[in-house]
Amino acid sequence: MSFTLAIVGRPNVGKSTLFNRLVGKKLALVDDQPGVTRDLREGEARLGDLRFIAIDSAGLEDVTDDSLQGRMRRLTERAVEMADICLFLIDARAGVTAQDEVFADILRKKNAHVIVAANKAEGNAGEAGFLEAYSLGLGEPVRISAEHGEGLDELYHIIRPHAAELEAKAALNAPEVDVAVSDDDAEDGPRKPTREKPLQLAVIGRPNAGKSTLINKIIGEERLLTGPEAGITRDAISVSADFMGTPMRIFDTAGMRKRAKVVDKLEKLSVSDGLRAVRFAEVVVVLLDVGIPFEQQDLRIADFAETEGRAVVVAANKWDLEDDKTEKLKEMREAFERLLPQLKGAPLVTVSAKTGKGLDRLHAAILKAYEVWNRRVTTAKLNQWLGAMTEAHPPPAPGGRRIKLRYMTQVKTRPPAFVVMCNHADKLPDSYSRYLVNGLRADFDMPGTPVRLTFRDQGDKNPFKDRKFHTPSRLRKHKDKPSRGG
Repeated sequence: MSFTLAIVGRPNVGKSTLFNRLVGKKLALVDDQPGVTRDLREGEARLGDLRFIAIDSAGLEDVTDDSLQGRMRRLTERAVEMADICLFLIDARAGVTAQDEVFADILRKKNAHVIVAANKAEGNAGEAGFLEAYSLGLGEPVRISAEHGEGLDELYHIIRPHAAELEAKAALNAPEVDVAVSDDDAEDGPRKPTREKPLQLAVIGRPNAGKSTLINKIIGEERLLTGPEAGITRDAISVSADFMGTPMRIFDTAGMRKRAKVVDKLEKLSVSDGLRAVRFAEVVVVLLDVGIPFEQQDLRIADFAETEGRAVVVAANKWDLEDDKTEKLKEMREAFERLLPQLKGAPLVTVSAKTGKGLDRLHAAILKAYEVWNRRVTTAKLNQWLGAMTEAHPPPAPGGRRIKLRYMTQVKTRPPAFVVMCNHADKLPDSYSRYLVNGLRADFDMPGTPVRLTFRDQGDKNPFKDRKFHTPSRLRKHKDKPSRGG
């Protein structure tokens, strides 16, 4: 069970102290002076059997300008919007202040799951402040002491129902991946997308590639904010749409720059949210700017989608601005084959998000990638194919030991995963594995999709290996007699 918990409140109410206790380490600086924490700090936390990401935030201050405090407040509000659960801390000894009431109104609008905790409530000194917390209108507060670890069991019982609800929601929205298959259902086609279970599509790419513009064109309305400035989209926003008759849930993500250039905490959160959207997708569209395609970051993004086992479609945007289209397309296909061999054969389509030209090609490529991602092959066909492949190009014999590929079967789909039983699996070179993967893609029409191929060592399977033979008494007598020459 994994979720994010943002700890927010006025300066010096004990947010960092609670954060350190939840993560079990002194990651955040703690001091009596208010305003020590300025950036967002994340850590893997635990509370009983709950495992989650805790976010320590700067103190909420009633400032909205561009000063340091104003920027800190905006960053904290952003963390509140992105967190699954928000823990609002007040100082029980100081009671509910006017500032607390202002921030309670903000939290009520920004996050559905808000828990109020009255910190520093040990002893009788915090009793009055704890009772005042009811007036915030955010539900029943919990009385804790972050410094002494008191009240955390009660906090656990309040968080747990929220966490269970989030887990159920995530399970409902999460795509089925690594689905086990057998020969009984090997010829079944993929599940058809429906309104209840739409095809999950994520659009990712570098900043200003035109992701939001493309999605607006697909859904037929200006739902997402666009503009010439890079980095307008901050978090992964999902919209439901019928893309040319196919029900889809489309994730618009923040532009992903090189990690070395991502220094802003807000941008780090945005990129992290985009990567999470890829994990919730079934098909990923990697959107390129045709003017500068296949830069290093484009390759990293495409490789990440492939590593996550998602079907990949590469789309080159702003095609309407290109003059020599034939030559440009030839260059792009050559670069694609050379720079992304792990996605060999993946669809490469050209589109114009501004004019809508090429959307029919994009739709067809998405459905084709989705169908290939679900491809299933019977064991009989696979073993017939394996025999032909090994006959055409036998496995090597390292150290004089011949490697035998005995049989092959498909164990999973979404993406397709195969197991080959053999001997000396650890001696088989990567080049031979690539030979088989490329053959699978070519012979079973699986271009571009991630293919998982595992070699499992079955040993020599010699029936007489390790067997102890009994020597008959008649042979033992002859063995004991000295030879005539002796």
